[in-house]
Amino acid sequence: MAKKRRPQTAAAAPAGTPAGAAAAGDYPVVGARQPCPCGSGRRYKACHGRAAAQAATELVRRPFEGLPHECDWVAMRELVPAATARLTLKGGLPEGVPAVTLATVLPMAWPALRRDSGEVLLGLQNDTASGDISRDLADTLNRALAAEPGTPVAAGRPAPDGPRLQDLLDLEAPFVPEVHSGFEFWLDGEEQAAGEVAASLESANEAVIPTARLASVEGAYWCEAPEKNHLRWVMTHPEEQLLDALARLHAAGASSLDEPGGGSGDSRLVGSFRAHGLTVPVWDLPRGMRSEDCEKPAAGFAERLAEALAVTAPLTSEERRSRSGLTNRQVTLN
Repeated sequence: MAKKRRPQTAAAAPAGTPAGAAAAGDYPVVGARQPCPCGSGRRYKACHGRAAAQAATELVRRPFEGLPHECDWVAMRELVPAATARLTLKGGLPEGVPAVTLATVLPMAWPALRRDSGEVLLGLQNDTASGDISRDLADTLNRALAAEPGTPVAAGRPAPDGPRLQDLLDLEAPFVPEVHSGFEFWLDGEEQAAGEVAASLESANEAVIPTARLASVEGAYWCEAPEKNHLRWVMTHPEEQLLDALARLHAAGASSLDEPGGGSGDSRLVGSFRAHGLTVPVWDLPRGMRSEDCEKPAAGFAERLAEALAVTAPLTSEERRSRSGLTNRQVTLN
């Protein structure tokens, strides 16, 4: 999982900065202890480097907002062990690059890989150098597109004003994650894993939790845990409105994936967590409930949720108790 960073407030301009001086991004980046290129006589880290470092650590709450299927980006970042999705660049692919593929994880946690064929693989579940995952990934992607075929791409730090994924990708193109049972997608065609890649592949495959993406609704992923199965559903509704709606359904006995009054209620809404600005409700499922068994119940729940989201009346006392129970079990991943 990615390292989580605390939000930071914007830094003031370095003391002694002349009025009308250019922003930090207008000066070249130099070593922290070198003289600042602005001519102030200070070390870079104490002058314009301070503003650049501050911009790099300021947290972007919803880094994938504006990308097609934002909820699937969040799921691939936080929930899904092994998955890929084809990316479409604005203006088409550069010469010599037949495809660009987003992947949850790459061998040895490489940020990106340029295959011998020229294809680029971009890893999503890596540590980030800044508080904007989208900008980090865009920087890695640009460096991967320019890398020599057959080489991995090392981690780097993007410029504070560098492009984001929203600037590089075709936002009208489809984004369809493909969930895999293992990491064999690391290999190109008939290629055989060897050395460190083989060891990394074996270790990764041993740790995979079986996961499937539901087709009936957007952003919902079933997984098979040792004791019980779960459904984790990334939703883009505003958090407060969504929690109110879930509380209304829970108080009415309609928050499970079973039809209200139509079964034993073995599936159970157990809480939620926040990830990259979105809320992710979680259900416990019976051990024998497979992903295909969730399709119709999930579609039915989506209809009930839409109705609850449309209600604007204040919560009743019972609904407030339900909401309190949900928020008490909520955690934040980033």
